[in-house]
Amino acid sequence: MENKTIRLTTAQFAELHNVNKRTLHYYDYIGLFSPRYKGENGYRYYDYSQSIDFEYIRMLKELNLSIAEIKAFIHSFDEQKFLEIVSVKQREIDAEIRKLKAVKSVLSQKKEHLLLCQQISDIHIEIVYLKKEYLLTVPYEFEEDNLIKVFTYVQSIWPPEQYRSGVGSYISLYKLQEGQFDKYDGLYTVIMEHKKQSGFMIRPKGAYLCGYLKGGWDRLPELYKKMLNYANEHNLQLTGYSFERELTDYMIANEKEYMTQVLIKIAD
Repeated sequence: MENKTIRLTTAQFAELHNVNKRTLHYYDYIGLFSPRYKGENGYRYYDYSQSIDFEYIRMLKELNLSIAEIKAFIHSFDEQKFLEIVSVKQREIDAEIRKLKAVKSVLSQKKEHLLLCQQISDIHIEIVYLKKEYLLTVPYEFEEDNLIKVFTYVQSIWPPEQYRSGVGSYISLYKLQEGQFDKYDGLYTVIMEHKKQSGFMIRPKGAYLCGYLKGGWDRLPELYKKMLNYANEHNLQLTGYSFERELTDYMIANEKEYMTQVLIKIAD
């Protein structure tokens, strides 16, 4: 059976590959990829079989190779060099996937928090069960309610992908029982990807007394007192630290709409 050549005009080839004609003209001009035939009418035609070569060029471009590098590959293929580039690109893709997964996790968390905020109107206390989490912690003395100062400090010690997941504060149960509700021990953030690093704390799995406050932070002592009373009334033995975080992440200008969550471990 005779092989029949299928010739395509520049417009047809561009439509076939969903690419702009100007791209094909440019590739032809620089000698990267040119039509195979020239008709008697002076028009130039691509062979249908060139589609594979063109897609190969597009793949190399997606690997972030320069035009000069692509030309070198096309005209003098180096198998080992290509394998090295593919390995590098695979690592880059893996890193991007991890980054996107982290972003997705943060967005899901923000959505969950905002939905929760719509359900609570004042103070709510309940018992929740949490899985083990690794927290990055750093000592910090809150001399005043200066969020800009706190955020600037956080930026200086943690990478963006870490603090974007949320930053909270922690305070020892002893201080709460002594009525020292504003004597925080430091700042914390949940580690997105657990690695051995300095300054981390394990928040153990188990039951936690969980309190929510909708309103300004000046009402936090009121929430803590109610949580301690709740523990006494229900014979719950609390232990460790109280972990406090703002669920609205300061996205709301009116402090009456702030939603703060407090978690205190219930002894096993």
